[in-house]
Amino acid sequence: MKTVAIVGSQWGDEGKGKVIDYLATQADVVVRGQGGNNAGHTLVVDGKKFALRLIPSGVLNPKTINVIGNGIVFDPKGFLEEIETLNKENIDTTNIKVSDRAHVVFPYHKELDALAEEARGDNKIGTTKKGIGPCYMDKTERSGIRICDLMDKEIFAKKLKLQIDAKNKLVQGVYGKEAMFDFETIYNEYLGYADQIRKNVADTSVVVYDAIKVGKKVLFEGAQGTLLDLDLGTYPYVTSSHPTSGGFSIGAGVGPNMIKDVVGIVKAYTTRVGEGPFVTELDNEVGEKIRVQGREFGTVTGRARRCGWFDAVIVKYAARVNGITSISFMLLDVLSGFDKVSICTGYKLGDKVITDFPASLEDLAKCEPVYEELDGWNEDLTNVEKYEDLPENAKKYIARIEELVGVNIDMVSVGPNRAQTIIRRNIFA
Repeated sequence: MKTVAIVGSQWGDEGKGKVIDYLATQADVVVRGQGGNNAGHTLVVDGKKFALRLIPSGVLNPKTINVIGNGIVFDPKGFLEEIETLNKENIDTTNIKVSDRAHVVFPYHKELDALAEEARGDNKIGTTKKGIGPCYMDKTERSGIRICDLMDKEIFAKKLKLQIDAKNKLVQGVYGKEAMFDFETIYNEYLGYADQIRKNVADTSVVVYDAIKVGKKVLFEGAQGTLLDLDLGTYPYVTSSHPTSGGFSIGAGVGPNMIKDVVGIVKAYTTRVGEGPFVTELDNEVGEKIRVQGREFGTVTGRARRCGWFDAVIVKYAARVNGITSISFMLLDVLSGFDKVSICTGYKLGDKVITDFPASLEDLAKCEPVYEELDGWNEDLTNVEKYEDLPENAKKYIARIEELVGVNIDMVSVGPNRAQTIIRRNIFA
């Protein structure tokens, strides 16, 4: 069985897009299983940059089938905009399959997302306001509208009318606004989308299952990161789904025994977007240097990311809850030019040092990093092709992280392009 799941092992933005793109060139099928267009992957191929949000990264490989699974919340407008952008670049988009079980994002989801965030005031959670949370809320409330509903005019009309009435009452009763949503406008707009995506709609659980059973290489493409998981992340500053390895089983519609390897994508330092405690955050010149050298600004939001030293507590936690079997180490080149580099090996909480990630954000906010300092390196890594050619101090940095986390680092990224990847073990072998 040749199946590999890619998971972000920090707060997202770890560079998953590049690894997914690299492995997608070997994969027969690439699957997205959770989230929506609130998460972006930036791919650089032959010097050209592609920003993908909903569409799997395998789309750049014309031989690959790209699956948007049932766990996705699907924004048809955003999807069609991505299709248009790719088509302008002569990228073949005919091999994209959208699950008939995926839930649909509507304009009222986006408006309610923005209203709820505004109402939180100082307690905002940093939502992207793409309607992801409200769509998942409808799904959990069992009132959501799925792709299969959208394909039937009569069923769609009936379900949409109920939702429009309910959302207008919510806007008026809770937020004190005038009714915002018009049935006819949304109905006609989404019927147009339905006609355009109909050719892509399929029972993707069958597509993925059949591919695995005949021995095809299947890549499960993760979005966001472990610490944004609804159950396992830094709640409430999390997403509305499960960007951990377990989320793929439900979100793609296959059993957990069908995922053989789990590759954790790990940045050579730590970043975070949005609110919440961040133990190794560097709110100083060092943090700014990392931000500038790493071009740490969000693909979707453009927001500057908070930056800090590598946190082994987080990555060890991610390795445990995801069952990570291999690590891809990203953006090592960004750390060139530092005399010293630090690794957080534990947290000081009161008079104790802990090495397991705490559940309570109140506890996490009180934690202080316990650092181990290593010698840095000044060499430019961007043209290094072999592991043995890395500076000795860079190799010592990698070896120490492997020791602390307990997982081998099998891929090392030294630049944004596909070719700037050092392979120590072939993941799909």
